[in-house]
Amino acid sequence: MKILVSGGGTGGHIYPAVSLIKHIRKIDPTAEFLYVGTEKGLEQKIVPRENIPFTTLEIQGFKRSLSLTNFKTIYLFLKSVKQSKKMIKEFRPDVVIGTGGYVSGAVVYAASRLKVPTIIHEQNSVAGMTNKFLSRFVDKIGICFEDAAQDFPASKVELIGNPRAQEVAGLQKSDALTKYGLQNDIPTVLIFGGSRGALRINEAMLEGLIDFNQRDYQVLYASGNIYYEDVEKYLVEHQLENLKVKIVPYIEDMEQVLVNVDLVVGRAGATSLAEITGLGLPSVLIPSPNVTNDHQTKNAQSLVNQSAALVIKDSELTGKTLVNAVDQVMLDEDMRTKMSLQSKAQGISDATDRLYHLVQELTN
Repeated sequence: MKILVSGGGTGGHIYPAVSLIKHIRKIDPTAEFLYVGTEKGLEQKIVPRENIPFTTLEIQGFKRSLSLTNFKTIYLFLKSVKQSKKMIKEFRPDVVIGTGGYVSGAVVYAASRLKVPTIIHEQNSVAGMTNKFLSRFVDKIGICFEDAAQDFPASKVELIGNPRAQEVAGLQKSDALTKYGLQNDIPTVLIFGGSRGALRINEAMLEGLIDFNQRDYQVLYASGNIYYEDVEKYLVEHQLENLKVKIVPYIEDMEQVLVNVDLVVGRAGATSLAEITGLGLPSVLIPSPNVTNDHQTKNAQSLVNQSAALVIKDSELTGKTLVNAVDQVMLDEDMRTKMSLQSKAQGISDATDRLYHLVQELTN
């Protein structure tokens, strides 16, 4: 079987694709893959690292306001469609899968014009512009949130879940926390703002640092590389170098850390929620306001509605609201247990199997 996959820009588009490829490789070691992304997106780092054949297209997104750059966008899209058709004819895939991002728009559209079976995967509760466009041309649409179904033709939609959830669900506890100077037998909170960090979360964390340092539970905070120098400077200026709270710029082994913590605090991106529910973790979610259609708020609400998470609006985030929310969960073991059970219930533990079933359905 030959599978061409395209998804780019953010980890939310890339990780589900990588999880699917890794899963299929276990089932069918003879399967061949080609991943089409961009040179500027995270995929150019993540995909080759997994030993997945990788190539790129030059493409960009539309500006939502009137802009001359949109003429270039149209030109690059048409050029990318032409290049994609050439790639598809050369690689001859049995199926083409798009997981989001502008690059997948050109690739999947080209495949549909060439009558190659196509699937798109929507990770968020609100469909992205690319997937809305592609929904008219593809054969199948996999979604992670039931709310997303309203954005697509009903006959094509199947509730799949996020393959990332299935990948992390099988992980076992370890001594990963000792690497960060933490103990394995103390309840632990992980706080982070994504791979690059988040300014608002960073500011609130510094405001609540002394309070967190006085708690019986332990805290690991990933500030993001771009904010870490400012954090170090703040600690020196306020004579806070010797803290119980552990602060790092970035967590390389995030999967291993997640499986060993008791509460996650962070943004409400699709990948994060897949990992959280896959592991059955309680969470305090702070949806980013800087995303299309405020989809992170809608993502978070799906867990809040099931009593699996608490939410703090970005505009209401302070050191006090952050500490209060974390205390509410960490100082009430019964609440934490109930949230964990509800979180696990929201995860789709066989998401990768479901997506692979769609692949088989279209290729058999």
